[in-house]
Amino acid sequence: MKKILILILIVLTSCATPKTCCGQFVYKGYEYDIKNILTNQLKFSTVYAAVNGGTSISDVKTFSVIDGLQTSTVETPFDYSLTIGIRKIARFGYENKAQTFYDGTESNYTDAATVGKVQGFEYLFEIDYARQQGVEYIDQHHFIRYSSDDNCDGPLCVDHFAAKVEYLKDGFADVEYFELSERYRFKKDKHLAFSIGAVHRLAEPYGYDPLEEWILDNGNLHYTYLAIQEGYTVDVYNSEYKDPSGTTVANSSDVWKEVVIPQVLANYTERKRNELSRVIQHSIVLGFDYYKYNKDKWLHVWGNLLPYHYDDGSEFSYHKYVDGQWYDYSGGIIFGQKIDKQLGIFAEAKYSKYWNREWYDFKIGLNYVIR
Repeated sequence: MKKILILILIVLTSCATPKTCCGQFVYKGYEYDIKNILTNQLKFSTVYAAVNGGTSISDVKTFSVIDGLQTSTVETPFDYSLTIGIRKIARFGYENKAQTFYDGTESNYTDAATVGKVQGFEYLFEIDYARQQGVEYIDQHHFIRYSSDDNCDGPLCVDHFAAKVEYLKDGFADVEYFELSERYRFKKDKHLAFSIGAVHRLAEPYGYDPLEEWILDNGNLHYTYLAIQEGYTVDVYNSEYKDPSGTTVANSSDVWKEVVIPQVLANYTERKRNELSRVIQHSIVLGFDYYKYNKDKWLHVWGNLLPYHYDDGSEFSYHKYVDGQWYDYSGGIIFGQKIDKQLGIFAEAKYSKYWNREWYDFKIGLNYVIR
């Protein structure tokens, strides 16, 4: 406690003196103040929150003749999404001006780009609580991106450098990871740049299969014994199958195999995956980005390749599931052209493949103005 008090006293005393300290420093002849930097970074950012909703798929009527004709209706609740976020991202030349208000439904492909349009920091923090076709999930996308030009001279400028910190959770794609990348970036010309660096990803051990230990020598799954281990009881002679609470869930082997067992396997797999700790993966990354724009034609392309991954020999290393190295990659393209005063075409896409997961979006189309 005495040492802590002395340390606090030294810090407070040094901060009270009129010199560069306590969040102030000099770089390339520029004086920096952390407080002012943070204030400027928040300036012109947008905080938004919105609720969107609508009708889901129509109700479905089902029939059963096991004990006479019986009907029931499967009702699907309405779809909704609650979005909360803050963003400060400069628009590229081809991007339309944002709506009067952000409503959380915007889809900006350039958020996935390695570098931004302007020098310095850009960021996005967004959480979506949603229900779609009766399935509830949470999506999250947060990142801080730093971009710089070669031989730059100005505040927050680091030559030949780009970095990005990102957290992504996509419920539909079933992927979640935290990523940090730092790169050496070389601009070949004003449109094209190449980069090389390192990527560090923290995620669940993708590739792990909880059902592998239940596979028999003939390749079949010993699902009944797994269900018993999970607390289910099976009376084959009386055709009674009960869940851990003692409730009868099936009265025939067909219902047991076709209805109950799939849910047992899904619950078991999810539970075993959630029990595992996250693992960190260090990889080499090679990348490029190309951007050229004028009012009649534009092209923005970026790509990243992770060809080598460090193997730490851990129990759940992904190297064990693929017998060595593998390729992870991501990229995107945004193209548009106004052919004449009436006709225009566009194409936008982004694609990512990490471990055994892939997720992508795309759109393509044309606009024709009748005069």
